[in-house]
Amino acid sequence: MCGIFGYCNYLVEKSRGEIMDTLVEGLERLEYRGYDSTGIAIDGDELDSTLIIKQIGKVSALKKEIAKVNPNRDVTFVSHCGIAHTRWATHGEPKQVNCHPQRSDPNNEFVIVHNGIITNFRELKTLLLNKGYKFESETDTECIAKLFKHLYDINYQNGHELDFHELTKLVLLEIEGSYGLLCRSSHYPNEVIATRKGSPLLIGVKSEKKLKVDFVDVEFPDESNLGRPETPLIAANGKAIHSDDNNITVTTNKKNPDAFLNGNGHSSGSHDDNLLPIAANEFNLRYSQSRAFLSEDGSPTPVEFFLSSDASSVIKHTKKVLFLEDDDIAHIYDGELHIHRSRREVGASMTRSIQTLEMELAQIMKGPYKHFMQKEIYEQPESTFNTMRGRIDFENNSINLGGLKAWLPAIRRARRIIMIACGTSYHSCLATRAIFEELSEIPVSVELASDFLDRKSPVFRDDICVFVSQSGETADTMLALNYTLERGALTVGIVNTVGSSISRATHCGVHINAGPEIGVASTKAYTSQYIALVMFALSLSDDRVSKLERREAIIQGLKLIPSQVKQVLKLEPKIKELCATKLADQKSLLILGRGYQFASALEGALKIKEISYMHSEGVLAGELKHGVLALVDENLPLIAFGTRDSLFPKVLSSIEQVTARKGHPIVICNENDEVWMEKAVNSNLETLEVPQTVDCLQGLLNIVPLQLMSYWLAVNKGIDVDFPRNLAKSVTVE
Repeated sequence: MCGIFGYCNYLVEKSRGEIMDTLVEGLERLEYRGYDSTGIAIDGDELDSTLIIKQIGKVSALKKEIAKVNPNRDVTFVSHCGIAHTRWATHGEPKQVNCHPQRSDPNNEFVIVHNGIITNFRELKTLLLNKGYKFESETDTECIAKLFKHLYDINYQNGHELDFHELTKLVLLEIEGSYGLLCRSSHYPNEVIATRKGSPLLIGVKSEKKLKVDFVDVEFPDESNLGRPETPLIAANGKAIHSDDNNITVTTNKKNPDAFLNGNGHSSGSHDDNLLPIAANEFNLRYSQSRAFLSEDGSPTPVEFFLSSDASSVIKHTKKVLFLEDDDIAHIYDGELHIHRSRREVGASMTRSIQTLEMELAQIMKGPYKHFMQKEIYEQPESTFNTMRGRIDFENNSINLGGLKAWLPAIRRARRIIMIACGTSYHSCLATRAIFEELSEIPVSVELASDFLDRKSPVFRDDICVFVSQSGETADTMLALNYTLERGALTVGIVNTVGSSISRATHCGVHINAGPEIGVASTKAYTSQYIALVMFALSLSDDRVSKLERREAIIQGLKLIPSQVKQVLKLEPKIKELCATKLADQKSLLILGRGYQFASALEGALKIKEISYMHSEGVLAGELKHGVLALVDENLPLIAFGTRDSLFPKVLSSIEQVTARKGHPIVICNENDEVWMEKAVNSNLETLEVPQTVDCLQGLLNIVPLQLMSYWLAVNKGIDVDFPRNLAKSVTVE
């Protein structure tokens, strides 16, 4: 969905031009997620002022707007915090006033960028309107910005100038829904807040000096409430709340003549140098040093922070990243990163690890390809191999999935397996359901996450729930995961993105290792998910002697998949010609499949729909006579899967019914298949020949021609393949 990017430098001198370029380039790395407007917020020319520049359209339009505003690029900042955003319209149509960043007032006291949806924004807007606030936009995000100002003002009037993260806690108490947000304020110069709930957010750290430790401590409130203020804090409705009501403690009052001390009795470094000390350890400390950023000699450490909703925008600058968890409040100031929680939780992690990204910048560049989608289709020989790398011993026909190994005995005892996913990930589940049931003899149901939640489907402790998602952040899938966790089911994650919400929340799982997928239409992630699920099924059956021969055949079939995919890609010239002739200017398309190929039909139809905007429908060949056959005539383009498996005679019968009604199908078949060679001569049908493999793996090869077909249908129409209209890569709202 939307993209967030932020940049903070501390004791690293940067010009305003360099800062703006960093922010804009960060947004360019997020373009693939889908968006309709952009904006940035940086320091203005006046002291503690904020300059907001935003524009509808692509990042290129924002660059023109920046040039039009023409801020002084040569002003230098030793310390600075800037935030930026790409918006995909949910509340309010794409127009400049609805672009992010959103502000609290004309003076830009609080400025917000936000991914997600605030579900109670109407109630908040009514409250704020009654308090005299005037709204400029139709967005839900503006409510957050105004809520920051409202809570800051009423607490300041009552003698509390709250620390930034404490103010954020009060704001988060009032809002409901999903969010990933950054906030900067003129009241807190060179500071930024980052917090998330149901929307991804990470922080990259770049420092010349090695970090002291590879984690950041989570700072919980002092439950003894020793720092309780004499006057209670004020909530948005104007009512007083005490610190023991929600474990919030005020840490400093900058206008108070008493400064806070650190544990050694030294001044904590409050903003007023003339403040007098009070007794040590009496209050929580604002300026407690984060261990990761503690220098050997106590001197300040130059450091840069990059905040983003996606690692692809950070990788150019640093590989050291920290992934925030839901309800974390990250507060960056004075070159340090502090993570706060509003309350202690049983079993909650006390640290957030700083991880090293394996992603390379070259992986997210197009290289010689015109579009990311084309690049990712052609990466499938490599990506399918990477999914199997180090996990399959082809000599001994064994599978080793480290993330599942310890859990396999529990999974084998399951009453049923429930696969839950959305879109393309759902199709990968559907494609592998039959092999799961065959090898494990455990009933398998495949569920669309949204429908699964709508039905409130019963889940039990002896169920295994498998969640499949490329991004690991899909909102409906994440909500379904939380639903099953509450009911005590064992959960398994199959995801591509390391450190994603689903990968962290599930009990165990498999990373598919397909590499970053930038194109909105999933291609290489589909084939890698398919392989990961087949390996999962093989692992479940490795204790069954009766399945030994079948397992060995599948494993040896997997060994050949990368080279066979490379062979299928050679069909591109013929597919390109078909798209330019037989399929040109068509309005609708049917795709027939049966058995293992029904999922291929659904996935192929989805690709053609989302990329070329042509109506397409995947049809179960066995249902052809139950209504669909009425659509068939000499004008309707039709694609059929006619590869060899146990259902081949039935599929052949269905295709013959089509040709008997003057249909001219394009048949995806195996190489040198005599049946189709003869029919191609005697009837008006085209063939696309693919190598033959084990029946349960044939879909890996059969889907590639349809991926190429969807690509060339779109290119021939002049459609922006990587950014299909109305769609986004990571669907983080319901």
